[in-house]
This record gives sequence, structure tokens and C-alpha cells, in this order.
Amino acid sequence: MASILLVEDDPLLVDIYTKKFKEAGFELEVASNGKMGIEKLKEKVPNVVIVDIVLPRIDGWQVLNTLQKMKKENPEKFKNLKVVVLSNLGQKEDVEKALKLGATKYLIKAHFTPSEVVEEIKKLL
Repeated sequence: MASILLVEDDPLLVDIYTKKFKEAGFELEVASNGKMGIEKLKEKVPNVVIVDIVLPRIDGWQVLNTLQKMKKENPEKFKNLKVVVLSNLGQKEDVEKALKLGATKYLIKAHFTPSEVVEEIKKLL
């Protein structure tokens, strides 16, 4: 079973995505801020990290930066990790910046239903 770490601070979205991913057979862990997301990544590397950009404590950009450093320090541990940004920031610059920082995919929340997001993750794996 594939595992996912969802780094998202909106409780409503967390509920919806938790339900959708579990129905699809994924193991899901949730972090409600960027700092917690990084801590969870240090403990256990999932198959996919889904990270929002606008987060409390540490934003998604810092999460991506930190993750990039973690990958450099321990390439073997993180070699199969896929990083998906799921955000309402949809500017071309934001998408390009996220991809430069190691995101595998960038999904704009307003353009995808939760079911479509689950399908995108399935395609990645």
C-alpha cells in the first residue's frame, strides 16, 4: 500500500482528502503545518508528499527547500519520493519555482476535484 504525507492546514480539505485517499487504498499521514511536515519526513519517508504552499510556521517553499537539502544529504533514503504541490497559487512563476525546487507535479486546487487529485497521485505511482 502506497503511503502519502499530506501537508495541509485547512481542516475541511484534510477531512475530504483523508476520506478520498483512504477509500482509494492509500495509507495517509497528515501534518497541519510545514514544520510538522518536515519532522514527519525525518521519521519516515512516504511514497508521496503532497504539500500546500501557504502554510503556518514554515511555508511550502521552505518545506521544498528543506526537502531538497535532505535529499542531497541522504539521496538513498529519498530517491523514490515524489513531491506534489497542491496549492491555490497558480501563477506560472509559482509552478516553475516549485518544479525547480524538486516538485514532481504541481496541482492547482481550484482546477482539480479531490477525486481527480487521487487519480493524479495514482498516475504518479
